[in-house]
Amino acid sequence: MKRVLAFKTLLVLTLSLATVSCKKSSSSKNSSRATGWQINNREGGFQYNTDFKEQETSPGLVFVEGGTFTKGKVQDDVMHDWNNTPNQQHVQSFYMDETEVTNMMYLEYLDWIKRVYPPTDENFRAIYQGALPDTLVWRNRLGYNEVMTENYLRHPGYAEYPVVGVSWIQAVEFANWRSDRVNEANLTQAGYIKRDAMITDVNAESNFNTDTYINSPTLTYGGNEEIINADGRGRKNVRVDADGNESNIYATLETGIISPKYRLPTETEWEYAALGLSEIRSYNLYRGRKKYPWDGQYTRADKRKIRGDQLANFKQGKGDYGGIAGWSDDGADITNKVKSYDPNDYGLYDMAGNVAEWVADVYRPIIDDEFNDFNYYRGNVYTKNALNEDGTVKLVTPEDIVYDTLSNGKIIARNLPGEILQVPVDENETYLRTNFDKSDEINFRDGDRRSSRRYDQSFDDDEATGNKESETKDMYNSPRHSVERDSLGNLIRAFDKSNDRTSLINDKVRVYKGGSWKDREYWLDPAQRRYFPQDMATDYIGFRCAMSRVGSKSKAKNKTKN
Repeated sequence: MKRVLAFKTLLVLTLSLATVSCKKSSSSKNSSRATGWQINNREGGFQYNTDFKEQETSPGLVFVEGGTFTKGKVQDDVMHDWNNTPNQQHVQSFYMDETEVTNMMYLEYLDWIKRVYPPTDENFRAIYQGALPDTLVWRNRLGYNEVMTENYLRHPGYAEYPVVGVSWIQAVEFANWRSDRVNEANLTQAGYIKRDAMITDVNAESNFNTDTYINSPTLTYGGNEEIINADGRGRKNVRVDADGNESNIYATLETGIISPKYRLPTETEWEYAALGLSEIRSYNLYRGRKKYPWDGQYTRADKRKIRGDQLANFKQGKGDYGGIAGWSDDGADITNKVKSYDPNDYGLYDMAGNVAEWVADVYRPIIDDEFNDFNYYRGNVYTKNALNEDGTVKLVTPEDIVYDTLSNGKIIARNLPGEILQVPVDENETYLRTNFDKSDEINFRDGDRRSSRRYDQSFDDDEATGNKESETKDMYNSPRHSVERDSLGNLIRAFDKSNDRTSLINDKVRVYKGGSWKDREYWLDPAQRRYFPQDMATDYIGFRCAMSRVGSKSKAKNKTKN
């Protein structure tokens, strides 16, 4: 009896100590280590999400843990261009689309644009037309491909096939749209936005943009209070003062609800993810052990159950796009349904074959690893929010849409209503900085005369004064065609016939990676890199999105001790 009583007493003491410990832990979490003040006080003050664990994986993405790897070619170089010589890089952790963006995913984007910016309205017609993929990329002068021209984008038979005919510019706009829709859904689910508003209350003058919501939430949805100040279900830290005034009614970055943006992956990220080095990272490429996204030196499976099967969709030889019917077949003649082949070690499908993929980088044959070996990327153009005279952000209205005419004559919208107008950064941001000195850094140390590898990074007086003789010596002096429209809307094309041009490379050609259904085995190597004009499209280039990871390098549940 005494033993039972002692045991009960001990149990009560243990539970009491645990309760006190939890209270202390909770109190400590909500107490500032800087001032000792209480965080998330009901009466107001500093509010912060102290319960945040880690970034949630957004729709369609898989986690790729970053690390060090050898970027570049370690296998054959049949083309003898060596435009991606081996160099060691470090990549931060990020997320990447499990598959390429499919026709159905892109059609959802087109449907949204058609509803919000009806092409029947003359003011918006170019928005929808500018987002449409170019279905004519399937045509061939000596081939019959009209079935793809007419059906590939919209027919349900191709719903889960990768979208093609999309330019780099269109891919970027899709990523921007996707960011807004995902964050709009996150805020709706958390109770910050009226339920179903993203379907029933959206139009050209009333829609959601992530940057607008972060910087000036009251301007979102055209300032409609019924939408942006919802019923409050699920909202945390809303405070009411003695006069009945509410605060913290809008979500901020501090809440952790707003996710980073979808974007195109950088070339370095794409190559790292394609290699799938999760199991052999100790010596990954140093010995040439990883030629493809899968293990081994061959394109056929060696597993007993599927031995001999092709591991990707590519062109196997002249006139051979899939193999002999019923034998040695890769299952496709053009593109193939996503997830038709096994994923790599990161869980990513079709990182070799099916379609090649746009990445974010501007193409240069030089990878300047001597200057930067961390998250390497060429293409930075820094902008800032335009402000009104009263200091508020300046939003684009339906009357302020700016349209650009591309080199092929296609018209696209540079910005959309509801977005914050962007302007280049100026001396207010660049003065006396050592890490960047201007808005456009695309040409930094790219091998031309101005940015050649020199200590002082200076350039001579001829270039400063605009001497024409020095202009013809530029390393990347590509043809400059002109496309304009007359008062009747007719295209006026002027081709550059100069004999002084030295290259096809300019600031508007982007890298694309990976082999496609149209490419031979050589291009399946993730280190291979090619380039194509950013405003043009093909029947073999698609894309997938990426997203940066915030917080820890590793997933919490997989984190191990060093």
